[in-house]
Amino acid sequence: MGAPPRVPLRPGCVSLIGAGPGDPDLLTRRAARRLEEADLVLYDALVDPEVLELAPSAQRVFVGKRAGRPAVRQEFINRLLVRAARRGGRVVRLKGGDPFVFGRGGEEALALVAAGVPFEIVPGVSSAIAAPALAGIPVTHRGTATAFVVVSGHSPEAYSAVLASLAPQSATLIVLMGLGAATDIATLLLERGWQADTPAAVLYGASTEASKGCTRSLGSLSQGIEETRNGAPGTIVIGDVVRMGALLGAEMARFAEEGDRTADRPGALAAR
Repeated sequence: MGAPPRVPLRPGCVSLIGAGPGDPDLLTRRAARRLEEADLVLYDALVDPEVLELAPSAQRVFVGKRAGRPAVRQEFINRLLVRAARRGGRVVRLKGGDPFVFGRGGEEALALVAAGVPFEIVPGVSSAIAAPALAGIPVTHRGTATAFVVVSGHSPEAYSAVLASLAPQSATLIVLMGLGAATDIATLLLERGWQADTPAAVLYGASTEASKGCTRSLGSLSQGIEETRNGAPGTIVIGDVVRMGALLGAEMARFAEEGDRTADRPGALAAR
């Protein structure tokens, strides 16, 4: 059987797209095609400018939300999507990561359903997976972690009940949007019986030029995080799999550095 035909984005339709963790190279092929076809792109704060360049013919409207800053109301975004589609536009709603992972994609999809507007979902690579992976940390690993849990750290209501129900050391814990809540989250886990020497990674700007990170213990994480991210988004990873990052991350960095040195000598890496 051949591949299914590539159906273009129709006039009057909305495409809810995940832009991935930041690096334009991690955008899906379908997402890139939809951007090329778009008449209007409503994009979030963490979308890389290079991604927007894939929509040369589209009007681009920023509707991003960032912690502690004035934000466009979700209801207004919903109305923009509906109005533009009803006018016959090819509309792209572009979000960082995946639209259904703390991206309010479900809310926007429901608003489109209520308005009778056709839509599609184009999944993206979530930073919940990408940030650890790019640091050499597998969120699951045989014999170490057989499950992972992702929570939002923007408020205690978003994570308290989940963490209170999680048995100590039973899963890798990934916290998005939680740098400001690191102390409270670590304290809650320690009170639940997690070991103070459980490794924790704090990762900034995954897949971008601002990428950096550090490894700490859960006990030290309970003392807070020194703010050094320069506005880059952060991901916290807690669990024994973090120990693997020292080896795998270093090897990935060495390989990348070697690749840079041999970029002008085709075949050099393959000949190793």
